[in-house]
Amino acid sequence: MDVLSIIGIVLAFTAVVGGNLLEGGELSALANLPAALLVVGGTVGAGLLQMPLAGLRRALAMMRWVFLPPRHGFADGLEQVVRWATTARREGLLGLEAVAEMEPDAFARRGLQLLVDGNEPEAIRSVLESESGLREQRDVDAAKFYESMGGYAPTIGIIGAVVGLIHVMGNLADPANVGPGIAVAFVATIYGVALANLFFLPIAAKLRSCVREAAQYREMIIEGIIAIADGENPRAIELRLNGYLE
Repeated sequence: MDVLSIIGIVLAFTAVVGGNLLEGGELSALANLPAALLVVGGTVGAGLLQMPLAGLRRALAMMRWVFLPPRHGFADGLEQVVRWATTARREGLLGLEAVAEMEPDAFARRGLQLLVDGNEPEAIRSVLESESGLREQRDVDAAKFYESMGGYAPTIGIIGAVVGLIHVMGNLADPANVGPGIAVAFVATIYGVALANLFFLPIAAKLRSCVREAAQYREMIIEGIIAIADGENPRAIELRLNGYLE
């Protein structure tokens, strides 16, 4: 569980509500069901409009990364690559066949299998980099679902405010209701800006950082496998990959 994400969400929304209360406002002033329906529904609808079904499924699946981000143990991965290199040096590349069959990570397993099959280093690199790049692009596109809603929300909030003002203008004959009506109209703007900057955009940024970390981990695995294919010494491979630990 990512404690910082929980603290961030609680602190952000507490700051908005607390600031309103300190200014003398009431909590009920920020509660407006029609405005919430318009902003949330419009924002999500616009986001769905731009996403294919497969991308939407991936975006929803990645949502859990905000609180449970995937952990890539770079140190453990480096030790694993060194063990592979040691096995290959002692038993030859065919000695990695049993290791490949037991490897739980699909990406590393594919790389080891390419190695065992005797492919040239450049061919192995081409296959693995292509797969890694496609994975990264798919995840980046999924993260854009939240980023796009972060862009739509403020604009839809303004639309909500305009809709509210239209109703206010229709009741100008009753001056006592004009001020409260305007205040309620601008709640939609608050919803839009708050959702964008306290929810959607931070989520997109968090997911992008997770995607970059995963891509760097796969890059380390690729470099290790290529070094093994080139017959490098395990100690030399370890020194080369130490930079990923930083």
